[in-house]
Amino acid sequence: MISLKPLTTSPAVQLRNLGWDWMLGQDTLPYLTNEVVLVSPAEADAYYEAANELFDMFVAAGQHVIDNNRFVELGIPANLIDLIKLSWDDDRNIHLYGRFDLAGGIDGKPIKLIEFNADTATCLPETAVVQYAHLRANGLDESHQFNAVFETLTSQFEELLALNPDLQPTLLLSAMRDFPEDDANVSLIGEAAREAGFEIEFDFIDNVDFSAEEGIFWQNPKNSQFEKLDFWFKLVPWEAIAEDEPELVAILTELVRKRLAIVLNPAYTLLFQSKYILKVLWELYPNHPLLLETDTKPLAGKSCVEKVLFGREGANVRILNADGSERHAVDGEYGDYPKIYQEYVAFPQDSEGSTYQAGVFFAGEACGLGFRRGGLILDNGAGFVGHVVES
Repeated sequence: MISLKPLTTSPAVQLRNLGWDWMLGQDTLPYLTNEVVLVSPAEADAYYEAANELFDMFVAAGQHVIDNNRFVELGIPANLIDLIKLSWDDDRNIHLYGRFDLAGGIDGKPIKLIEFNADTATCLPETAVVQYAHLRANGLDESHQFNAVFETLTSQFEELLALNPDLQPTLLLSAMRDFPEDDANVSLIGEAAREAGFEIEFDFIDNVDFSAEEGIFWQNPKNSQFEKLDFWFKLVPWEAIAEDEPELVAILTELVRKRLAIVLNPAYTLLFQSKYILKVLWELYPNHPLLLETDTKPLAGKSCVEKVLFGREGANVRILNADGSERHAVDGEYGDYPKIYQEYVAFPQDSEGSTYQAGVFFAGEACGLGFRRGGLILDNGAGFVGHVVES
């Protein structure tokens, strides 16, 4: 059973004082509850260490996939392989950020990797800003939270500038239309980039102009002129680009090859995003304390979770009992993807029976903790719960 602590003062005033007025809409604040999860300093340290160790393991697994040409097993679209290799082999293409989803850690149970949202991770505003503002609104300082997400993201952008002095410090940030949550995440990333020294612009992906010979362009609405930007962040999944916009993949491959642009997150993050990497990790690190057994078929005699390789927000997930019968399932639009089976582990629960999954952001290092709360399978209806670190 996890422990919760009430923090009854709303963070709205604090958010305005921080200049984060855009966080005060209807799309984010309802996620924030009045209570927070109590986390001990030792537990916070364990989350930090686990995420750092896991990232190193993902890098080793990614190298293994490339060295052994296992792209097909991971469901990687063939038209992305060249770009994956190009971005992997050039250390100037750093992984900007992602979020590890973890079970355990706060209930006396060991931390276990559920998956790595490496490509288009969300919950950034809630983790970086809202729970911090909630903390401050209730008279607590940052020492009571494992949360340096904004500062660490800023450091990542500073690192990008240092690694790429031949490029202009211009960044275009893009998402798809009509997804307000995505806009909030992109806004926070843009603020971190601005703090690091980038000139930033925002536009939806359908407004961006791509040229394999010249680069990435954005049309300035003030003068209708097309302006070249050397860095592009897209909150659009790589597999969706590969499937829906193959011509764009070809252009981006040439842009990266010719050093005309840096794309964030790099294409190689799709290796981490594919849930088949969970099976590769188990092959490379069998019985590792942070991992759960994963295979391409149900685990004999064990409860397991069926996942599609590129599902999101709990869609197309099934929990199977040890005898293979279905315990719980969520429908979705990703059912055509191949499946993997990961050993089932129960999430910690509160007294009301709600389950809690830890999310640890990673941006060059582990940098922030938050929790999603919901049912047996955490889907897009799950809420966000902040935390307080107390001895």
